Amino acid sequence: MKVQIPLGIVLREGVSFENYVAGENLEAVQHLKKSLSILATDGLATQQAIYLWGSQGCGKTHLLQAACQQMALSECNSVYLPMSLLEGVEPSMFESMDELSLVCIDDVHLIAGQRIWEEALFHLYNRMRDAGGLLLISGDASPAALDLTLADLASRLSWGWVFQLAELDDEAKRQVLQCWAQARGLEMPDEVARYMLNRFQRNLDVLLELLQRLDYASLVEQRRLTIPFVRACLLSEK
Repeated sequence: MKVQIPLGIVLREGVSFENYVAGENLEAVQHLKKSLSILATDGLATQQAIYLWGSQGCGKTHLLQAACQQMALSECNSVYLPMSLLEGVEPSMFESMDELSLVCIDDVHLIAGQRIWEEALFHLYNRMRDAGGLLLISGDASPAALDLTLADLASRLSWGWVFQLAELDDEAKRQVLQCWAQARGLEMPDEVARYMLNRFQRNLDVLLELLQRLDYASLVEQRRLTIPFVRACLLSEK
């Protein structure tokens, strides 16, 4: 079955478990990969939900998208739903998604307090449980701290595995930048990565967006990534 999503939501190019620098989040990553492997092999999840929470920049979105990519490699149906991009979409979009092996819901805290969305997610959870699929959900707080109006939903989200993700330190972020640069065919010396961390926001989403711009500029100008080149490209746009 192929579910039609009402928006052109696409996964970030090249995202995978291999280019996620786990740092202190290794246990969560290992558990998620094992759960997906069992789901792909047996067709049934060992638990109905995995909940990841933490501050912006700890890699929640990366892991949800990597999970979808992993299931695609196993020819299993999945969907990635970022709540931040679903303005104007009705909660009825959750209908029939229990027929998928994996449903990834990013930034679930954005629907907290919206009773109609909470009820829709609650019913999706129950249907996924009956069907043997897996809900992978992320939020900025633990299930108990989400300020949900539907107590039963908070309870359901706590039934499965819950992992708090730690934000990566600067050394891990440097590794992420260099890993993503290498995936784009770019060589990023240590000093360039450290310059970006010291000069720009340390939020990984921001840094990877900057890297995308550098990739394009280096291709156009046929330049290597050096501090003067990065400075000229990025600071001139500020």
